[in-house]
Amino acid sequence: MDKKTALVVSAHSADFVWRSGGAIAVHAGKGYDVTVVCLSYGERGESAKLWRQPGFDLDKVKANRREEAEKAAEALGVADIQFFDLGDYPLKIDDEAFYRLVDLYRAIRPSFVLTHSKKDIYNFDHPLTTETAQHARVIAQAHGYKPGETVLGAPPVYLFEPHQPEQCDWKPNFLLDITAVWEKKRAAIECMAGQEHLWDYYTRVALQRGVQASRNSDYKIQYGEGYEAVFPHVTGELGHGAV
Repeated sequence: MDKKTALVVSAHSADFVWRSGGAIAVHAGKGYDVTVVCLSYGERGESAKLWRQPGFDLDKVKANRREEAEKAAEALGVADIQFFDLGDYPLKIDDEAFYRLVDLYRAIRPSFVLTHSKKDIYNFDHPLTTETAQHARVIAQAHGYKPGETVLGAPPVYLFEPHQPEQCDWKPNFLLDITAVWEKKRAAIECMAGQEHLWDYYTRVALQRGVQASRNSDYKIQYGEGYEAVFPHVTGELGHGAV
């Protein structure tokens, strides 16, 4: 049987940790090879703590952010993490980066894709990442792109939780139990020393989603993550265990 794979497309080097670290750890534990793409390091807009330290310049901030992300990826069981280094605030997607992502889709053939919400009025890098991830998925499905290659199928796309979901028109319709891997996610969170102010915030988010998951299931769930499905869920059975 072919190896199961998954793809996470993250605008900045910490986003995959806060928003989908649990899902990564859960699926890595089930034998999935999870590939994480960080389009930028978040070096301009999400590294204020580092910029306040003496002697830090752009290269040093990037290096620090990369090291943090690599340590977090290891804690979660990520199979491969790739840094596109496209800059942030604003993020700019050139053709080379876009087709690199298209080719990655075809190379790993992910069983599912995780990326940002469609809207984020606080961070325009996030919806641009989502648009790019979904556009690349479509091109990877096109027979006219690099004819002769095996085209991509139709992996489901799930949008992870934005920082302020009420302002981003994001509604979770998938709640994932991450209780069993919470310690791994928390360890990954603590790798992101440049944004220590978010550690407890995302712990509270996980607890809240855990409560909601328990109320919508027959299970006792302490920690959870929420996702919004872009496409209809296809199943041969309705009811518990179908998802």
